[in-house]
Amino acid sequence: MDEVTGTAVQDLKEKVFAGECISREDAIRLLDAPLEELAAAADEIRERFCGNVFDMCTIINGKCGRCSEDCKYCAQSAHYHTACVESYGLLSTEELLEQAKYNDERGVLRYSIVTSGRALPDREVEQVCESIRAIRQETGIQVCVSFGLLTEEQFRKLKEAGASRVHCNLESSERFFPEVCTTHTYAEKIETLKAAKRAGLSICSGGIMGLGETMEDRIDMVLTARELGVKSIPVNLLNPIPGTPYEKNRILTNEELCRITAVFRFLIPDGMIRLAGGRGLIGDKGEKCFRSGANAAISGDMLTTAGITVETDMELMKKLGYEVRIGDE
Repeated sequence: MDEVTGTAVQDLKEKVFAGECISREDAIRLLDAPLEELAAAADEIRERFCGNVFDMCTIINGKCGRCSEDCKYCAQSAHYHTACVESYGLLSTEELLEQAKYNDERGVLRYSIVTSGRALPDREVEQVCESIRAIRQETGIQVCVSFGLLTEEQFRKLKEAGASRVHCNLESSERFFPEVCTTHTYAEKIETLKAAKRAGLSICSGGIMGLGETMEDRIDMVLTARELGVKSIPVNLLNPIPGTPYEKNRILTNEELCRITAVFRFLIPDGMIRLAGGRGLIGDKGEKCFRSGANAAISGDMLTTAGITVETDMELMKKLGYEVRIGDE
């Protein structure tokens, strides 16, 4: 181990503590640092900038299947033949409200409605606005939305209805994105996030680890998110779905995921680094990552795969000394 690698972690931690943003070159210096030292420093940064706040959310598959987009990881894409044969239209207000109440009663503070497809049409945006109004009137839970590539006008309607946050994953770097999806562009994703922000909504955007991207791609993705002002960064671990082009991809190890979350913490020290899909594949339900800079999670089931129960996550947060509450926007 050379001297640069040996001192990079502490030097860059002090740089972050001083309020400076670390650069791409700085982040690359961390890639060969000893993992134990890197994870400990990332956890110190998390504690300094975020305290013991843990931001937990759940998601509901509000509209499922037959998606027009060709994202190579997705079981819901109409381009691939997978075991996910379920398909249904936008859930009713009654169904969305029932699940919102269920999560609210269990102490979940954010509830995200996710829909398949390139973008919700106007008539369905109007319908889900009614659902959001009902949820906000009858529960204390915050509503997040993931409705694809919407316009600023559509986002304004959702904001007025009571939505607080928009999710739209970048998935990877601009360089690697064409390997992931060809039916929409990276620029369209960035414009979607900017439109949501202009409409007064906070934004949530991260990616999937294990698509075939490099660590540099992951760093570039987070740097783009940082430039956009993203403070909630989902970190998904690819669950290779049979029938998709990524079905034979290797699942990343827990140690690899810990290094990823730690480096992301250095890049966005005051953000919510959110373990998302695939967390159940790493054995310890994310505990090591929650000691390596991560401080948020999607709990419960994912869109087409099983997740970790809210009750199990609440116990883990108690063990780790976290307080489940809304993170800073």
